[in-house]
Amino acid sequence: MRIVLRIGGSVIASPLNPELIGKYADLLENLDRQGHEIVVIVGGGVLAREFIKAAKSLGLDEKAQDEVAISVSRIYAQLLLKKLESGCEAVPLTVEEAARFLDEGKIVVMGGLKPGMTTDTVAALIAEYIKANLLIKATNQEGVYDKDPAKYADAIKLDHLKFEDLSGVFAEGKHKAGIHQIIDPEAVKILKRERVKVVVVNGFKPENVLDAVKGQRIGTVID
Repeated sequence: MRIVLRIGGSVIASPLNPELIGKYADLLENLDRQGHEIVVIVGGGVLAREFIKAAKSLGLDEKAQDEVAISVSRIYAQLLLKKLESGCEAVPLTVEEAARFLDEGKIVVMGGLKPGMTTDTVAALIAEYIKANLLIKATNQEGVYDKDPAKYADAIKLDHLKFEDLSGVFAEGKHKAGIHQIIDPEAVKILKRERVKVVVVNGFKPENVLDAVKGQRIGTVID
């Protein structure tokens, strides 16, 4: 199976969690031994947003703000990649480079790609390009909710969603530097077009990713 795994910066990087990164490395090696082909995209988390804020304070435009955030995500990606025995030789900087490493039988780990594009959109583009069977998003929540569970105690987790339903749970309708929501709207457009199955899980428990790969009921399924 071809799998794209999007690990939120809120999970492994806010604050930086070396123990959890190590667990993800073990999980990825395990999936690789099972014959799965995997591309991992890591977000920049709180630190990326701090750099965006600093860039904004310096009067830098949104493109520059995005560029520093992308650099942060690539550092986290490099940290995970270095822990892998079967990882690609470097953090890919393009979709084509990621696909080439995957074809060479390597576990691919990357961060952001270019300004104006969230790591969600990177994950969606990769999934489209490699014709992935599954995209798993490991977040700091149990799945997708009908409203923000951090703000509303009565928020209800949704077990299953159609791509057409997602617009109703979006806080932001377009990209802006540091956008932070369950799935970026640009990514949804791509995933909807390609009909890539998505599972959103709690990323603090890497075993949830394994359950999603096995097809067990976990998190929120979007298709």
